[in-house]
Amino acid sequence: MIIGKRKISLIATIVFYLSIAAGVAVMLMLFGAAIGLWEPIDGFRYSRQYTNPIGYTVVGLSVASLGYLFSKKQLIGKKKALISLVIGIAILGPLINSQLGEQIRYPGIHDYTTDMINPPQFITLTDEREGARNTLVYGGPEIAAQQLAAFPDIKPIMSTLSPDDAYAKALAVGEAMGWEIIGADPAAHRFEGTARTPFFKFVDDTVVVVSNAAGGSRIDVRSVSRIGRGDIGVNGLRVREFISLFNQ
Repeated sequence: MIIGKRKISLIATIVFYLSIAAGVAVMLMLFGAAIGLWEPIDGFRYSRQYTNPIGYTVVGLSVASLGYLFSKKQLIGKKKALISLVIGIAILGPLINSQLGEQIRYPGIHDYTTDMINPPQFITLTDEREGARNTLVYGGPEIAAQQLAAFPDIKPIMSTLSPDDAYAKALAVGEAMGWEIIGADPAAHRFEGTARTPFFKFVDDTVVVVSNAAGGSRIDVRSVSRIGRGDIGVNGLRVREFISLFNQ
C-alpha cells in the first residue's frame, strides 16, 4: 500500500519537454527553408545527419523513464513518458517505414522526361536561374538508360484532344500540382514552371510541350532539379503524377 501523496516524477517531466523540443527541432529541419532559416540543401543535410540520432535518444530516454516509474510506485508521470515515447517513434517513422516497407532504389539522376531522344527544351528558364547548380542541358543516353530502368512507364502522352485543348488541360494539371507557371505560350503550346518539394522546399524546374500527332496531340513533360546529383526519384514521380492526372 502506498502511503502519502504521490509525487510527479521530475525525470518524466524533463524527458517530456526534451521530446517536445526534439519534435520541434525535427520539424524545423523539414520546413526551416520555407521560413528562410537556411537553404533547402542545408535542411536536408541536417535531417539526414540528426533525425535518427534524435529519435533514438528520445525513445531511449522515454523507455528508461517508464522503467524508472514502474520501479518507483510512489511517483506519477507515466502518461508524459508514454507521450515522449510516441514522439520518439514518430521521429523514427521514416526509418521504420523504410525498413518494413518495400525498399525502392532510385538512380542518382535529377532530370526526367517523357522524351529521352529529343527532350523538351527550356526557353524562359536558363542555367542562370536563381540558386541553380545543375545545368538544363540533357545528359544524353547515360541518363536515359538510368531513367528507363527505374521508370519504364514514363512515356509521351498520346491524346485525342486537339493541341489547343491538350495545352489547356496540361496547363490546368500543372497549376493543380502547385507549379508556378512561367513562360506560358499558348500559340507555341508550351509552358515552363517551378515546383517545390513538400519537405525542405527544393526548387525543381518543369517544361511541358504539346505537339500535333495523328488523331490528336502528343504531350511531353520534363522535370529537373536545380541542385543535387540525385533526387531520390522526386522528378520522376512528378512526371508520373502529371501523366496520371492528365489521363484521368
